[in-house]
Amino acid sequence: MEFNESHNIGATQVSDKSPTTCRADDKASLPREARLPINRCNLPAVVLGSLTFQQFPASLAIDGVAELHRDLFRRLDAAPAAQQAEVFRDYMTVHFRLERPEEMGYTGHRKARAKANYIKVIRGWSFDADSREGAVLKGWVESRFGLTPRWHGQPLRDPSSEAYRRYEEMRAQGLYGTNALEAQLDLVYTFCQYALARRHPGMRHVTLYRGVNRMADHEVLEKGARGRHVILLNNLNSFTCSRERACEFGDYILAVDVPLAKIFFYCGLLPGVLQGEDEFLAIGGVADVTLSTI
Repeated sequence: MEFNESHNIGATQVSDKSPTTCRADDKASLPREARLPINRCNLPAVVLGSLTFQQFPASLAIDGVAELHRDLFRRLDAAPAAQQAEVFRDYMTVHFRLERPEEMGYTGHRKARAKANYIKVIRGWSFDADSREGAVLKGWVESRFGLTPRWHGQPLRDPSSEAYRRYEEMRAQGLYGTNALEAQLDLVYTFCQYALARRHPGMRHVTLYRGVNRMADHEVLEKGARGRHVILLNNLNSFTCSRERACEFGDYILAVDVPLAKIFFYCGLLPGVLQGEDEFLAIGGVADVTLSTI
């Protein structure tokens, strides 16, 4: 796993004072159709989804989470690193009454939906990113960060299309009858950022890989020399930190320097939630990537 502090992504160095990096018609900008005008974090989607953010990342914080859950982070600060995952799990179980849904008012057949918690959603994504659980996670990214999904079983380009309606139906079905499921995901992301900041202080990026078969399946905004591309990623994506593992999933390898601020979850964060594959779930946007053959 390669972590780095560098601001330089690929071969081109860009100053955050450059007048060209944030122009509306620049390839570095997040297309208007891929973002919402509002979100629930400290930076707007047009900023956090841009190529400039990939090159010069900043911390992201979901509104109100740290303030509402101060007690969790006091407990984490007091716990040894090896016990922090257990502290987090215990807090989630108690705060959201995950083992006692009747205390949250669940009765009869609706009680079964309370079992659709953060662990089951993340595992569901791992099995199939285009599943109902995948729609919940993509919808959560859309709500919190303002990045709209670009793919869910089919391209999502037109909000009035049948494909988009199918995605929204799956998202609604996945959230129906659950116990503050998106609030649970808020804490997963915030805990992930807490853990990364303490395990890798000063680091700003991690190099991740994805096996692909066709670049035609991706929204390419700009092609460069020697396999360099600027692409628009889906609003949530699976990567691996192992290039060798990525080779098993496609004929080509995408290498991306992903800001740590965009890591939602990774396989070692909560042992037992994801099995193998060195999987990372990363929030999307515009990204400079390098495409190479196996």
